[in-house]
Amino acid sequence: MTIKLLAIGKTDNKQLQSLINDYQKRLSHYIKFEFEIIPDLKKVKNLSEDQQKQKEGELIIGKLNPTDALILLDENGKQLNSVDFSNYLQKHMNSGLKQLVFVIGGPYGFSQEVYKKAQGKLSLSKMTFSHQMVRLFVIEQLYRGFTILKNEPYHHR
Repeated sequence: MTIKLLAIGKTDNKQLQSLINDYQKRLSHYIKFEFEIIPDLKKVKNLSEDQQKQKEGELIIGKLNPTDALILLDENGKQLNSVDFSNYLQKHMNSGLKQLVFVIGGPYGFSQEVYKKAQGKLSLSKMTFSHQMVRLFVIEQLYRGFTILKNEPYHHR
């Protein structure tokens, strides 16, 4: 199985990018992982929130294969602790799924079309984080999940 993380807009914070790179490298020891950036939309000042979500949604959907399982990182999604998240990953791996895709949306969330395509929604917290920090948190939690599955000492219970 491949895990893919899609995110709108590049990370311009060099320190965050360094940490993201570190956890991507660590994660690659466990599973094939891809992190793909969808470029920010141009001329968004002329677009309403709905129009922006619609255009971003088209870009997101364009990155998906028909057999992908799409999981949205959404403030209204289900919250899991790290052990439950590791079990969630294991369940997807056991299902024979080719690719599990997590998506971090744009500043206004997702279009209705993206919600309709999704097989699930997860929330990292009730708090709001910057889109750039969420990337690091997701990749770190993926890494943590695999260390839990392998009974490695990274996660303390």
